[in-house]
Amino acid sequence: MNFYKGEIFAIDKPYGMTSFGALAHVRYVISRKLGIKRIKIGHAGTLDPLATGVLVLCTGKATKQIEQLQAHTKEYVCTIQLGATTASYDCEHPVNATYPTEHITLERIEQVLKLFVGEIQQTPPTYSACKVAGERAYNLRRAGEEVALQAKTVRIDEIELIHFDSNTMQLQLRIVCGKGTYIRALARDLGRTLDSGAYLIQLRRTRVGALTIENSINFDHFKEWLNEQEIDEGH
Repeated sequence: MNFYKGEIFAIDKPYGMTSFGALAHVRYVISRKLGIKRIKIGHAGTLDPLATGVLVLCTGKATKQIEQLQAHTKEYVCTIQLGATTASYDCEHPVNATYPTEHITLERIEQVLKLFVGEIQQTPPTYSACKVAGERAYNLRRAGEEVALQAKTVRIDEIELIHFDSNTMQLQLRIVCGKGTYIRALARDLGRTLDSGAYLIQLRRTRVGALTIENSINFDHFKEWLNEQEIDEGH
């Protein structure tokens, strides 16, 4: 491997860590291995701190491919809680409202999910990295400001209902989608379309393009993985 000329690989980002935090750790380990101050590295698509899974990293000259990699199709597996909402549409914030769910059936869920396949209009979460007048939306929200984001066109290729538990009102989905799709926003819109509420309680990215969770490097064992590689230190 040659991290200067450029490598593209994926790690399995752990729960509770920012994408930047995961990247910083990998950069530190590689830089120490090479005996340099700081290797050039970037990631091709942020994962929320509460999400796990495929985080694509590019080093050296391969960082030029980041934009191209960001456009690749992504696959997620998620669990959604029906009957309640949170400000961030996930577990980062507490439940702020509850809604009836007695009317929600498996058949109704299957009907509604079909409405979200294809090109759809989606408003990003206000607790997100989207910029408003040069400021990150989540910074404005945390400062107590109201944020209005514009809906944008996103593409959802496939939604598979893996499981629905009518006792807990939780459903597990597999979603294949294009760039810029927020699964948290999909959970919000699904709840509204079901005349209820919904928020994301678990999210795992299982694929970005051809890079899958199966061939992603375990984050906790990254140093050991690196020590097993043949490293070419030529520039």
